[in-house]
Amino acid sequence: MQTFKITKNTGLKSRLGFFTALLLGLIITPVIAVAATLVSQSFVASSSLATGSIVSLQKGTTDHVASSTTANSGDIIGVVINPDSSQISISYDQGTQVSVATSGIEQVLVSDINGNISVGDPITSSPITGVGMKATNNVKIVGVAQDNFPNATSQKASYKDQSGTSHSVNLGQIPVLVNVSYYYKQPNKTIIPAALQNLANSLANKQVNALPIIVSIAIFIITLVIVVSIVYSLIRSSIISVGRNPMSQAAVYRNVIQLSALVIVILGVGLGAIYMVITKL
Repeated sequence: MQTFKITKNTGLKSRLGFFTALLLGLIITPVIAVAATLVSQSFVASSSLATGSIVSLQKGTTDHVASSTTANSGDIIGVVINPDSSQISISYDQGTQVSVATSGIEQVLVSDINGNISVGDPITSSPITGVGMKATNNVKIVGVAQDNFPNATSQKASYKDQSGTSHSVNLGQIPVLVNVSYYYKQPNKTIIPAALQNLANSLANKQVNALPIIVSIAIFIITLVIVVSIVYSLIRSSIISVGRNPMSQAAVYRNVIQLSALVIVILGVGLGAIYMVITKL
């Protein structure tokens, strides 16, 4: 609470100074209080959760939370904090409770699974329960990073993905401006048409760069030119052969079968080469 010392002075300047100070106090004090306020809410959890963990609402509930992962990132609600660090707290008298920050700047557990984090990057759930990572696709986020990561406090750790493959990552904490919202990634500017880009991404099951797509287009065009040339030559030679000698139909059919097999092989090689370029480069 802000206090003011009043001295007995009947002068006009003294009275004006007092009212000015009072007015400034009434305006500035609430602004400072609101700016410093961290809002949190108590939720019920099935087990204790580490401070800094990202949590999501459990399906079908409004007051039960669990550690957030990529599987339940669509239900992110906030970050677990120490109850004493919140100026405004809403709680329930039931079960094992954890305080969850829904706004303000808080220390959040993060990793570099999706690459290094820079100031201003959106933070979402990761495959590691309760730990965040940089958002690179359209997804719900817990907030925006206020520091870079990895940093001096980060430590090496390992985790296994869904296929059982082990990966080495950095784990640590950074301040995050907590503000749960949806992040929509701006499409990259590229010369590749959106339809081709989406087709390549679906084929490779990842984001494909422009160069592999251009190389694949070149392979497709070369393959198409070769196939069209063979088919044209086949039709032309067959017509000429039958026209000159109607009895050569058997030889023409044999030639058609052989060249058709060659066309199929060429198409297979071309498509295989395109698949390798898209998925491996």
